[in-house]
Amino acid sequence: MRQKGERTAGILRHGNGWTRLSALVMGAGCLRYGQIVKGLLYLGFEALYFAFFFGFSWPYLSRFPTLGTSAQSRVWDEAAQIYRRVPGDNSMLILLFSVVALASLALLAAVWRLNLKSAWRLEQKAARHEPIPRFREEVGTLMDERFHVTLLSMPMLTLVLFTALPIAFMILIAFTNFDSTHQPPGQLFTWTGLTNVTDVFLGNEVKTRTFFGILGWTLVWAVLATFTNYILGMLLAVIINHRVVRLKKLWRTCFVIAIAVPQFVSLLLISRSLEPQGAVNVALMALGWIDDPLPFLTDPTLARVVVVVVNMWIGIPYTMLTFSGVLLNIPSDLYESAQMDGAGPVRQFLSITLPYMVFITAPATITTFVTNINNFNVIYLLTAGGPFSLDYYQAGKTDLLVTWLYKLTVDQHDYALASTIGIFIFMIVSSCSLAVYNHTGAIRREDQFQ
Repeated sequence: MRQKGERTAGILRHGNGWTRLSALVMGAGCLRYGQIVKGLLYLGFEALYFAFFFGFSWPYLSRFPTLGTSAQSRVWDEAAQIYRRVPGDNSMLILLFSVVALASLALLAAVWRLNLKSAWRLEQKAARHEPIPRFREEVGTLMDERFHVTLLSMPMLTLVLFTALPIAFMILIAFTNFDSTHQPPGQLFTWTGLTNVTDVFLGNEVKTRTFFGILGWTLVWAVLATFTNYILGMLLAVIINHRVVRLKKLWRTCFVIAIAVPQFVSLLLISRSLEPQGAVNVALMALGWIDDPLPFLTDPTLARVVVVVVNMWIGIPYTMLTFSGVLLNIPSDLYESAQMDGAGPVRQFLSITLPYMVFITAPATITTFVTNINNFNVIYLLTAGGPFSLDYYQAGKTDLLVTWLYKLTVDQHDYALASTIGIFIFMIVSSCSLAVYNHTGAIRREDQFQ
């Protein structure tokens, strides 16, 4: 029999009676071999868990297949001559606490397995007549050889509570009809299967046209917003850091001022300035350059051009500062060697500067691309997703998937469709970013340019 690497089935098959009893009464093996505190902790956990599960979780989990059957109602009280509220099921709480209950089952399984392995190890030690470690000694290992467990336990707990469970809850919402007409506790929502998915792709013509139209613009926007800032920021950094340019700190300061103002202030100010009666149109008409206000934010094509240009205004200074830091770290002897070989400024840029900067900034560029896919601020504060279109379902021509999701949630209360869109956003962003990230030179050749 193996002490290490023994599977749970093997432990139950080869363990003695106390080890097998630990599968039913947690901590029994520890109590048998003298680890009283540890055994009582396991036993206490089991008792508290079953009290929690059957006293709190089970009433919700038992209604998980239907998400409730009786909605809240009002009954006329003849004696008091008023309507009294009769409590009913709440689909939201049923779904939420069911997710918590299912997650707690995973916790129970993990603790149960630790309890079983502890009983098995103690049985093996007793069979070899080895001393049984005290509880204080095992706790001490959490600050020594198992210190990584101590450090990672809290981050993992917060990751599960604030990331994994909300994601699971959102995914389940996508398979319901939770919308403005099914608002608990007054109205219940229930499972609808893949209805929302089929509506997005095939079932509903307007929703399908909206999704693919916004998806196409989201990808175009992300590419333009990322690479216009990337290329122009790189060129600006190269120009400012060139040896013939004077007052480099002054030029950098001028561009940093553009990002010193809070982004939402700049975006709201620009949005107001580009309105039909805003400062830009008023100034152009006063100069006689135009007779009628230009539809900066009301024409679909022009509005999309405007958001890309405004994003360059607030984004290029960031990339300029990043590239300036990279340029300062390029070894000067590379340029000296290139000059001795007869390479001119253009050849030095293409053969030294550009490869070095692309290599260093590729992971950050991928992060920027993902950020631009979900760039809520620029779109919503500048155009609010407009101009609105009757061809789209509750969306405008400059809406991204994330701003459409926001409108579906906050304005329309169509949580089921919004959750479906959120799942697709996650799938698109995660698959694209992982695929590109793993093929960047910075990852595949990380031992170079050190």
